[in-house]
Amino acid sequence: MGGGSAAKDHPWEYLTASAAAACINYPLWRASAMAQSGFTVTGATSIGGGGSGTISFIGNSLLRRVPSFITPYVYAFAPPYKGMVGVITGMTWARAAIFWGSDFGRDQIRKMGVDDIRATVIPPLVISTIVQCINQPIVRASITLQNPESTLSNTMASIRHIHKNHGLGGLWHGTSAGILKTVPKYCTAILVKDFMEQRLPQIEDPSSPTYDRDRLVRSAAKSATAGVAGAALTNPLDVIRNEMFKTNESLLATIRRLVHETGYGFAMRGMAKNMVAVAIPVGCTIFFTDALIQFTTTRKNDDKTMKYDDDVDSQHRRR
Repeated sequence: MGGGSAAKDHPWEYLTASAAAACINYPLWRASAMAQSGFTVTGATSIGGGGSGTISFIGNSLLRRVPSFITPYVYAFAPPYKGMVGVITGMTWARAAIFWGSDFGRDQIRKMGVDDIRATVIPPLVISTIVQCINQPIVRASITLQNPESTLSNTMASIRHIHKNHGLGGLWHGTSAGILKTVPKYCTAILVKDFMEQRLPQIEDPSSPTYDRDRLVRSAAKSATAGVAGAALTNPLDVIRNEMFKTNESLLATIRRLVHETGYGFAMRGMAKNMVAVAIPVGCTIFFTDALIQFTTTRKNDDKTMKYDDDVDSQHRRR
């Protein structure tokens, strides 16, 4: 990312960009998780867990009035935002670790003489696997919370519920499907990102009045392509993983049941929502990182230029 800037020089830009993308993505992720898990929202569904607050009243009124195909989105964007802190925190550190670690790792592996393909693939393959294993309890607890029928109030309550009913291992149930979904997604997104970085025309004239804007447009094209490519690959595995969370079945048992109940069409369930929920945060993370690195680099260069001018002026005054 960052048009060639070294990842080791910009860890905070990666973290900030990941946090911004996670905040934007929470309601989109919520809608996608509900669709892929088969959770249903109808006009009779109550927002706010039966509370009497004004927001809950407005939300419940909307659910009763909007068309059925819109109700999942109304529910996803309406309070209570169950698991929001856990989801945003998990997404933030996970994407920052994957993208920063992948860019940093690629630079280090290249110095060892490894070819570009392996240098690009190995870091996200390893890092996203580790991240998925660490994040799995939060992922399962957060998705469990999105069931409109759930009476659980927050992520910790969900974790305690899963532990009580399914034991410690239950918190990591679905890890296999999660890895199968997460690792290819980020490997694909990073491969496409780096491919686009090499293939898109470079913006080489800093004196151009549109230089900064052209760099951002170039980054937007790269980011959108990488996000869509990563999202398109992973929807079937998202469906399988979320079904495993819902039923506590094994990976193979879940696949057999889905094929028996709906045929291989299950792979398309929630596809539209997933394309939004995955492509937007991945694309935003890449784009925001590029934009922040561009901003901080430009500011540092301006500061250096001002310092140089001040030094020259001081020398002239001494003469």
